[in-house]
Amino acid sequence: MSSRLPAASLALIAAGGVVAGVVLASGWPPPASEWAYAVIALILPALGWLLAARRPELGFGWLLLADALCFGLGTLGVGLSAHGLRVTALSSMSAVFLGLTWIFVPLLFPDGRLPSPRWRIVAWISGIAIALHAVGVLLTAVDIYEPLQEQLMSVSLAVLLLSGGGQFVTWIMALIVFCGLVLRWRRSEGGERRQYAWMIGGMTATVAGGALVSFFNFGGAQNWLVGLLGALTLVGALPAAIAVAVVRHRLLDVRIGIRGSRLLMMFDLRPTAGEVLTGLGTALEDTSEPVEQLGRLAAAVRDGLDVRWAAVTLADGTRVVAGQEEGEAVLELPVRGGLGRIECGPRDTSPLTRVDRHLLEALAVPAGLAIQSAGLVTRLVNAQEAERRRIERNIHDGVQQQLVALIAGLELARATGAGPDMLTHLREQARQTLTDLRELAAGIHPSSLSQGGLVEAVEERCSRLPVRTTVTSPPPLRARRFADEVEGAMYFTVSEAVANALKHAGAGSIDVRLSQEDGRLRATVADDGKGFDPGAIARRGLATLADRLDALGGGLTVDSAQGKGTRVNAWVPVDG
Repeated sequence: MSSRLPAASLALIAAGGVVAGVVLASGWPPPASEWAYAVIALILPALGWLLAARRPELGFGWLLLADALCFGLGTLGVGLSAHGLRVTALSSMSAVFLGLTWIFVPLLFPDGRLPSPRWRIVAWISGIAIALHAVGVLLTAVDIYEPLQEQLMSVSLAVLLLSGGGQFVTWIMALIVFCGLVLRWRRSEGGERRQYAWMIGGMTATVAGGALVSFFNFGGAQNWLVGLLGALTLVGALPAAIAVAVVRHRLLDVRIGIRGSRLLMMFDLRPTAGEVLTGLGTALEDTSEPVEQLGRLAAAVRDGLDVRWAAVTLADGTRVVAGQEEGEAVLELPVRGGLGRIECGPRDTSPLTRVDRHLLEALAVPAGLAIQSAGLVTRLVNAQEAERRRIERNIHDGVQQQLVALIAGLELARATGAGPDMLTHLREQARQTLTDLRELAAGIHPSSLSQGGLVEAVEERCSRLPVRTTVTSPPPLRARRFADEVEGAMYFTVSEAVANALKHAGAGSIDVRLSQEDGRLRATVADDGKGFDPGAIARRGLATLADRLDALGGGLTVDSAQGKGTRVNAWVPVDG
């Protein structure tokens, strides 16, 4: 909305200047030829408003608006001069209009940027030449007063040279830009080639129209139709060519559609990057399922770029496609962090451009978040399922079998009238079963963690290890309690790290440090074991715990090398 108001204001001023100038110059009511001239001239401000309002991040629409504004003010100046009002500043606007039309509009076509840095010198020389021409026209208008002509003869000559020199350089730069436009046309392909072809045709017609106007004004043609045709071509050929490139070949993502059986023509404008991001953000907030989020993301990419299909692929191979996937991808963008990639199929009517890639790059940030969320949720679900199966297996293979054996022993003792030795054996068996149940429960959530807190639970866990293990923490941390999910995540991270040090590292000593600083609860487990290459070996249980910490806003790192031991660092954000 912020770009539409200034764009509309500039377009209205330009259009008002054209209409007012035509009415002032020809009187009311203007003849049909003047109305035709005004209508054709309004194409430029209308086109500039359309592009600036819909694609404000690109400079081409604003350039067309500036060109239209100069033409409108120049036309107004001509109309005022017909009534004896000499507004000299308005007289110079026509020179600026011609310079912008013949040089900068084709040079900055189609997105408001120079084709390459090599064209900067052309842009600078052209800007200076246009300014000199405009200043010369302005001073020439001032120099028309008869009382000053004799005193300022030398100044008048300098003014004429200034204006003529600026105009001559402007023509030379226009020829150079036109040749560059032809070169870009020859190097382009497909829809882009057709866009440049229309631009070349519009420039050629504009120059021809300027020649007809000059021929008519200098008396070479007595037929007023020649002058009218030249004027209409001069002001309307290039805007009409740009409009065709915009509408027919969907330049800058604008196209015409046909709605309903009435064949009503309309501008079917694809959304801007901001509009796509806003809609995508709302869609992702309303969707909790990770796969559905990826589907919404793929659909947003497909609709935003208007391609046949779009796909989002995760690093693990999960792939969600919007549309009918046919043919190879023509545009592919990896998501930061190696989380996956976004692929786009072809467009039916024209190839994808730099603007499309910019839009896709804008979507890469929410795409990364959605992919990361989907991958995290998937890993957590898989971890929960694996943990459930582990507990089920431990109960089935351990405690359940022990209880079955204990019940069978009790039945046998009752049937045979067992003596003290059998009862003692059954009592020990019951105690062992109770111990195993406690160990199993400790694997789920230890009672010491619920009752005594993180430090006490870690100390109890490490006190039963068969190697020398030290646990250090600041005294205030012992009395501090945190949320259950925070304490649970840190406890099981420490438990998994010390278990790995015993099982895989062959450690002789383990050092566990707990601390709280800078709004983070930290745990470090270091051992003197044989170490390993973290990049070559999967972290197994630690990968699941890393996902768990990541879900809490924390993280986990592993520093290790062959023969240098291992250090596991974990942290989660906490208050205070």
